[in-house]
Amino acid sequence: MIQLNGERLSMGQLEEILFKHEKVEIGQDAIEKVQKSRQAVERIVQQEKTVYGINTGFGKFSDVKIAEHEVGTLQLNLIRSHACGFGEPFPEKVSRAMMVLRLNALLKGLSGIRLEVLERLVWMINEKVHPIIPQQGSLGASGDLAPLSHLVLAIIGEGEVWVDGVIRPSDEVFNEHELAPIQLQAKEGLALINGTQAMTAQGVVNYIEAEKLAYASEWIAAMTMESLYGIIDAFHPAVHEARGMQEQMDVAKRMRDWLEGSQLITHQGEKRVQDPYSLRCIPQIHGASWQVLNYVKEKLELEMNAATDNPLIFEEGEVVISGGNFHGQPIAFAMDFMKIGVAELANVSERRIERLVNPTLNEGLPAFLSAQPGLESGAMILQYSAASLVSENKTLAHPASVDSIPSSANQEDHVSMGTTGARHARMIIANVRHVLAIEAFCAAQAVEYRDAEKMSPKLYQKWQELRAIASSMTADRIFSKDINKIAAYLLP
Repeated sequence: MIQLNGERLSMGQLEEILFKHEKVEIGQDAIEKVQKSRQAVERIVQQEKTVYGINTGFGKFSDVKIAEHEVGTLQLNLIRSHACGFGEPFPEKVSRAMMVLRLNALLKGLSGIRLEVLERLVWMINEKVHPIIPQQGSLGASGDLAPLSHLVLAIIGEGEVWVDGVIRPSDEVFNEHELAPIQLQAKEGLALINGTQAMTAQGVVNYIEAEKLAYASEWIAAMTMESLYGIIDAFHPAVHEARGMQEQMDVAKRMRDWLEGSQLITHQGEKRVQDPYSLRCIPQIHGASWQVLNYVKEKLELEMNAATDNPLIFEEGEVVISGGNFHGQPIAFAMDFMKIGVAELANVSERRIERLVNPTLNEGLPAFLSAQPGLESGAMILQYSAASLVSENKTLAHPASVDSIPSSANQEDHVSMGTTGARHARMIIANVRHVLAIEAFCAAQAVEYRDAEKMSPKLYQKWQELRAIASSMTADRIFSKDINKIAAYLLP
């Protein structure tokens, strides 16, 4: 059980909640903050103070005063009108992450929402009742309005949810458990949707998957090193200490660990003096991608524990401020940066694939690793596919954050497009996973030609795991099936 209080949710804890379905609970300190904040909203309504989002319209309608008896209707209308998402739904893990992150943000006690609404979110998380949320429709400011509105539709019994892999109406699920749909009160609709949880949720899942891929890219590259009699001197600690980039030093160390005990690697001058960059510069290239991932993780963990709605309530309601924490620019930049950093892992992997299959570059291996070159094409088209994926990544890596389209009659005149960036990052990560799977498949075949028993002990174990998934390439077959199996093996 992981306790949430709006302050200390870590990437590791969120990974437990998302990938191992760890349950959550609300911390007692957070309960007290939430209750005080709600009392402040109720006083504002009773005293008929004019406060944005509590008793006014939204966006360009912020100057329209709403009567006390209509503040609940205002919130319901907000959700219905803003649920304008389209396209395929976010993956179920992302939907789960959105609920966890929105819950955690509201537990900071700055939003004025009732505890019972948050308890419903806890119930849905723990019972694995996940809202169906379309991916398209968010500008990334004022928050992820359209996606989060679809999340709220599920809470109020007007949306759909996943339950045990089946899509069902949320009110039907609530009825089965003798629960009534939530009836929104003053400010609650706005509090639930005015935030960056769609882009942040997708960003968190992106990061968790990308981190595993980045580690996997190292042992896969090490297997390619063995296949091509790579020169290990380039990973000597002194080389990397001379530059001083910590992530580069870390990659070099891990590469030395993977290759320790190998009888296939070489030293300078034994076969050649230098390796090509795709082998020699693995610490520099992969290390730079780790720098990107570390930056992304830092920004995500900050946003995971941030109050991102508007207005925010301070000093027990004495100070209510309309600000702009819903603006997704920090996460938009992080997602665009992630796209570049992760795409490079595939770029350099594809170059190693080319060296494995090209008979003029692969140190005497069969052309395209084919058992019968000419009669059989072997891995020829696997390299084509890898090239196609990395080329597609170059298009997807174009930054979404450089775009902005004014909305709400120019009241909201600059937006982040952060959710688009996060979605494109997810697509890049999927492509990278398949490129690395192709390299792993080719390296496993190539090292088999050399003599797998001469591999380092650690890599030999990885080779055995790969062989349990994809058998040796003794004849042409439908290789996409093997690649898909290896790609699934590379998932968290």
